[in-house]
Amino acid sequence: MSREEMDVLGWEQCDVILVTGDAYIDHPSFGMALVGRLLEAQGYRVGIIAQPDWQSADAFRALGKPRLYYGVTAGNMDSMVNRYTADRKPRSDDAYTPNGEPNKRPDRAVTVYAQRCREAYPGTPVVIGSIEASLRRIAHYDYWSDKVRRSVLFESKADMLIFGNAERALVDLTRRMAEGENIKTIRDLRGTAFLVPSGWMPGEEWGVHNSTRVDTPGKIDKHVDPYLMVTPNSPTCATDNAPAAEVNPAMVEPAKVVAPPPAETVKPIRIMSREERRAMELEKHHKTVVRLPSFETVSTDPVMYAHASRVFHLESNPGNARALVQGHGDRDVWMNPPPLPLQMDEMDNVYDLEYARGPHPSYGNANIPAWEMIRFSVNIMRGCFGGCTFCSITEHEGRIIQSRSEPSILREIEHIRDKTKGFTGIISDLGGPTANMYRLSCKDKEIETTCRRLSCVYPSICVNLGTNHGPLIKLYRKARAIPGVKKILIQSGLRYDLAVRSPEYVKELVTHHVGGLLKIAPEHTETNVLSKMMKPGIGAYDEFKALFEKYSLEAGKKQYLIPYFIAAHPGATDEDMLNLALWLKKNNFRLDQVQTFMPTPMAMASAMYHSRRNPLHKVTEDSEEVFTPRSLKQRQAHKAFLRYYDPKNWPILRDALRRMGRGDLIGTGERHLIPPYVVGEENFKPAQGKRAMPMLAPGADKRGAKGAPVAGARGKPNALTGSLSARQTVETKARPSILDTIKVKKPAARPAAAPTRGRK
Repeated sequence: MSREEMDVLGWEQCDVILVTGDAYIDHPSFGMALVGRLLEAQGYRVGIIAQPDWQSADAFRALGKPRLYYGVTAGNMDSMVNRYTADRKPRSDDAYTPNGEPNKRPDRAVTVYAQRCREAYPGTPVVIGSIEASLRRIAHYDYWSDKVRRSVLFESKADMLIFGNAERALVDLTRRMAEGENIKTIRDLRGTAFLVPSGWMPGEEWGVHNSTRVDTPGKIDKHVDPYLMVTPNSPTCATDNAPAAEVNPAMVEPAKVVAPPPAETVKPIRIMSREERRAMELEKHHKTVVRLPSFETVSTDPVMYAHASRVFHLESNPGNARALVQGHGDRDVWMNPPPLPLQMDEMDNVYDLEYARGPHPSYGNANIPAWEMIRFSVNIMRGCFGGCTFCSITEHEGRIIQSRSEPSILREIEHIRDKTKGFTGIISDLGGPTANMYRLSCKDKEIETTCRRLSCVYPSICVNLGTNHGPLIKLYRKARAIPGVKKILIQSGLRYDLAVRSPEYVKELVTHHVGGLLKIAPEHTETNVLSKMMKPGIGAYDEFKALFEKYSLEAGKKQYLIPYFIAAHPGATDEDMLNLALWLKKNNFRLDQVQTFMPTPMAMASAMYHSRRNPLHKVTEDSEEVFTPRSLKQRQAHKAFLRYYDPKNWPILRDALRRMGRGDLIGTGERHLIPPYVVGEENFKPAQGKRAMPMLAPGADKRGAKGAPVAGARGKPNALTGSLSARQTVETKARPSILDTIKVKKPAARPAAAPTRGRK
């Protein structure tokens, strides 16, 4: 937005100016557009400064001084995740910038933008938000500097941080400031954090639950003998058989006159009902703040960091979460409980606002990759109760699912059909953080309010979780029936352990909403690693795969599953990654895009990475240690295991296999993972095909001269490349290591020889 646009609108001053690190796209999938339209609907004048030049404060003065405050965000993504790869290397593009141009936002954009706003107009309140601020509201491990950093409130010098779903807090804050209330006195909004003097409390009735140390066994006092007739620890009384001690009268103090005790006040006993006792307990609970270990403690003690992470996540349910406070020197960071989830009508109101549903006209015909990705998609819900430790959705959007109504979703599809340029009749996605959690919730609201589980689906699906996919099936059918809509695809990640609870849903999905490829995320095959991720066992994948193949066959379609896996996750050893690679080879998968674990602020897996402790369980000095791949060499080896077929990775894997004592897996046979060295292999290219299309491993490929793999060679038919007949049995129990399933033919006896290259 520019000053000229303000003049056209007849504005002399904006009430609120929003600063963002993304290009401005007026669509509800982009946070700044949603917030701006929400405040506009409340009658406020909102200006947008998108991707300003942060080298000086001039760009932050472009719209003048805001009447109420600056709202600052890094954009839809954390600026550090957006800028750097998992190996800390700069990315070559930025999906949220016109033409994907990089370097259009600074590192730690929230901090830089907030400081420039202060410089532009000193004294103007600054409010920070978005996922970058939300995940940095307490002391946090920063992967890019490899140290624990202070809360972003200190570095940005912001007046307030709004975390999570910010609609209610933002509207209330803006209204109260417009009525003349000072932002420094607004301390009662859920979902907000701010700096206060050390020891500050909202009122005298508040109490503190001290969680600044882990529980350790203390000294056990000896039990008092109830039959002892003397006061414990007092001298033994003289007896007739023991001479009394001589007393010097000069040493005796004169007796003191003791005033009689005051008359005892008699108070009648009042019998309280269960409801009254419960109300009293809740009142006390809601007026208790949990004190986390201080920044100074967690920055030097990894065990205390893991403990703080566990306490923080246990206080994440809006129904029972207490306020949190963490010391930073002579000041505290105070965090009110997380925001209450939006009801369905509130979600509809947010998504039904008057969005232009396109980039700002100033970008002309520039291509913005993030917009192209979502321009024909519809967001139907928020939140995720999966609780995956490597993911930040739960920390930001919450564990309780917030869904839109059918009419609101169908209206948006019609709007895309009628007003979005380039629409060809295909809706690219109908989903959210997860494809199939629409309208799923706890069966009992009281249980939901008091629950302190970190996940509703791990280690098993909670008996209180409703898993009825009926409303989602009904929505799919109504959406398909809209005139002008040819196809509706589902591209959001599917929670397959939930999907198998509803075969009808899987059939509906596979028959009508898969465009040949369906993304799912087993993430790993080994139980040891999956337990650190809070992900289901590989048996659940096999069960879903059987249903997928069955219904694909019935529909007469040749379709494929695209599994996603993570390398170098906390808990993953070299042996775990080898087992995963062998599983991929056995199932003829060649993954194209793979992901290496990136520790993001406040995620529980990041706490494991930094502390080498498991915050999923009670943390003590001698609690479980988590093996963590940290060196670049080991992280690259773990990633290479996922792309075992790529000749570029063979030297890394040969070294890793020999180091592990598994040189027997180097060779050209069916049982081998990678081939031995061949002169000129650095010029080989991996077989080309669709992303993650199943293909045979090097040992099973057609071989060219000198044993080199032939590019483009296909493997023999299997459950995914040829026959799609469903498996008759589904493996759901714990599986043995994949190494145990590979048969090795015993070589004939021969004289011992010196070891040769590629064999141990």
